[in-house]
Amino acid sequence: MPNSRARPRRDAGGGAGAAGRNELVSRSLQSAEHCLGAQDFGTAYAHYLLVLSLAPELNDDVKETFQYTLFRWAEELDSLNRTQDLLGCYEQALELFPDDEVICNSMGEHLFRMGFRDEASGYFHKAVKLNPDFNDAKENFYRVANWLVERWHFIMLNDTKRNTVYNAAIQKAVCLGSKSVLDIGAGTGILRVSLVVTETVDAGLFGEGIVESLIHAWEHLLLQPKTKGENGNCEKYGKVIPASAVIFGMAVECEEIRRHHRVGVKDIAGICLPENVKFQSPAYSSVDTEETVEPYTTEKMSRVPGGYSPLTECFEIMTVDFNNLQELKSLATKKPDKIGIPVTKEGTLDAIVVWFVLQLDEEHSLSTSPSEETCWEQAVYPVHDLADYWIKPGDHVMMEVSCQDYYLRIQSISVFGSEDEMDVGKSFTKNKELLSVGNEAELCSALANLQTRQPDAVEQTCLLESTEIALLNNIPYHEGFKMAMRKVLSSLTPGKVCQAMDTHCQNNTVSCGSGQNNCEESSPEPFYVLDVSEGFSILPIIAGTLGQVKPYSSVEKDQHRIILDLICEANHFPKETLEFWLRHVEDESAVLQRPKSDKLWSIIILDVIEPSGLIQQEIMEKAAISRCLLQSGGKIFPQYVLMFGLLVESQTLVEESAVQGTERTLGLNIAPFINQFQVPIRVFLDLSSLPCIPLSKPVELLRLDLMTPYLNTSNREVKVQICKSGQVTAIPFWYHMYLDDEIRLDTSSEASHWKQAAVVLDNPFQVEMGEELVLNIQHHKSNVSITVKQ
Repeated sequence: MPNSRARPRRDAGGGAGAAGRNELVSRSLQSAEHCLGAQDFGTAYAHYLLVLSLAPELNDDVKETFQYTLFRWAEELDSLNRTQDLLGCYEQALELFPDDEVICNSMGEHLFRMGFRDEASGYFHKAVKLNPDFNDAKENFYRVANWLVERWHFIMLNDTKRNTVYNAAIQKAVCLGSKSVLDIGAGTGILRVSLVVTETVDAGLFGEGIVESLIHAWEHLLLQPKTKGENGNCEKYGKVIPASAVIFGMAVECEEIRRHHRVGVKDIAGICLPENVKFQSPAYSSVDTEETVEPYTTEKMSRVPGGYSPLTECFEIMTVDFNNLQELKSLATKKPDKIGIPVTKEGTLDAIVVWFVLQLDEEHSLSTSPSEETCWEQAVYPVHDLADYWIKPGDHVMMEVSCQDYYLRIQSISVFGSEDEMDVGKSFTKNKELLSVGNEAELCSALANLQTRQPDAVEQTCLLESTEIALLNNIPYHEGFKMAMRKVLSSLTPGKVCQAMDTHCQNNTVSCGSGQNNCEESSPEPFYVLDVSEGFSILPIIAGTLGQVKPYSSVEKDQHRIILDLICEANHFPKETLEFWLRHVEDESAVLQRPKSDKLWSIIILDVIEPSGLIQQEIMEKAAISRCLLQSGGKIFPQYVLMFGLLVESQTLVEESAVQGTERTLGLNIAPFINQFQVPIRVFLDLSSLPCIPLSKPVELLRLDLMTPYLNTSNREVKVQICKSGQVTAIPFWYHMYLDDEIRLDTSSEASHWKQAAVVLDNPFQVEMGEELVLNIQHHKSNVSITVKQ
């Protein structure tokens, strides 16, 4: 606890009033110190408020202790869900210390946890302005800025073609008589107008609400549209830019999409996944769903790692006229169109990729095709629930297309084989053409489901994030952990870790994964293994195969616990084998504690790297606590992490990080405003497909040692040899996670569920081959900054 022994200064004016005030201040200080000693932070906080209101000249003397008291009291209020009281305390504190960056940053942290990201960003930004060297505030601001101003804003504003084409269409409309113009998506409009300009379109066209917005605009803001063949001044008629859109699609094979949306393994390090468990990604779109969820994910298909292979020709999905109110209104209620697409190339059906052509007017258009250089990504509809994903020429991919909930939905994707003897025509056909007579509609509906997997009566569905599905598909990750855990447990009690399990599993017997009763020699007291990695994890079950082990999982969601129980049951684990640790602790902050009052953990598994490519927040603090909870010979996984990086030239990273001058924005000086939210770190990168030119070989930048922290340094210099002349614009980085000295996981590998990140330089500079540079690496908590010494 900070030193709070401050004493009031004598009042030069003297008098009984001053003496009484000094006495009250002195007693309040003593009471505050007593309350702090008793950990009564609420009362201590009240006493300090009184002291500071009566004697503001003591601000500097008690500031540090007041901060400590405020933060501890705020933690208590937060745990009691007394949100209003918590915010009130911070408002009082900021009245006393309006320019205190530490209090501003802490206020922002609480607001961010509560979901008030806009408000949090203001406090983080103020803290950074007050103290540009305040690393905690910088890290918080960078993270919240990525939430508030997504990187596509910079990409969009740097898209010269988009800006130029929209500008030309607007200029043309204005010249033809449209004088009153409303931009939907850039402000508030209250007049009736002759021209609406909008670009509220996402990768799936409708996802930003363009249909609902234009329905409202036609009903309340726009003049009536010009009818066909009618002439006259355009100022008298309503018009929308863009005028219309055509949506296109293509069936593709893409391993990167597959491994993030479909669990493709049956056995994970000896653990058999039961047939009655079905894993789904958030992009899964059920026909019967009542939830309004975005039924697709997005990818820049030209940059997807490993590329993709078209399995069909490009086909038209839908057209929409934004100048036709009745058509817009009918989109959400229209019955789904059934489409059949002939397969042109054999391969694995992984997704339907969707893009569109935006027709601004008769003359100007924009395409978001994968072959175009554009700020838009493509919408991706992963394929689920097929008995066989392998398709070949002669087959037809069947689907239903609708605009339910004003989202473009592609559902009931199935395959109709050539051997099923149904003629669907030489090219794709929609239902009104394909199903023109008799009962063919019912026939097509039945045939469309021929290859759709029929769910078991007791099937359980588990919704996982795409990174969690990629993790389940990451075999080296699970095999590495299994080997590392076995080595630790064997060293703790040699000979007592069951070695027969692998042979048992490899024989594909029903009891795959069981380990509790097969060891010839059992320990009276089990090894305790705690997994506090983020999200869905089967590592505790893998630990349970290694002998007399009591594994604990820290998964939070009830659905995930049910699935883990089913996996245990399928692998014939006794019901009590796996414990869910959060049921045993009062709150998540206490997750790192002893398994029993007299026992310690043998292994603690921590998540060191976020899926985004950044170091997890507070990981070193968690490691420090974990070390105190390990039995002698116990280990933290990973034991240490090496961070690697290299220098690159990448115009793509530059354009995705900040608006570049005024030329791309057609002379409008937008950069100074939006670039306030520029952050030096780009996350969720795929280095294997990032357009860049390596200018150096990879070098080790940083070591994070979780078991032996004295080996860590917060500041180091690294020499880098330039192997190619060019302009250094960024420093991408990734990690090697060492479970021990021999078992390593690489976050940049093809199987990795992690992405990579990069530091983007504010001021790129030229280098020559053979030159040697020095990088300064600073590590503070989870924040790493990299600067180039020139």
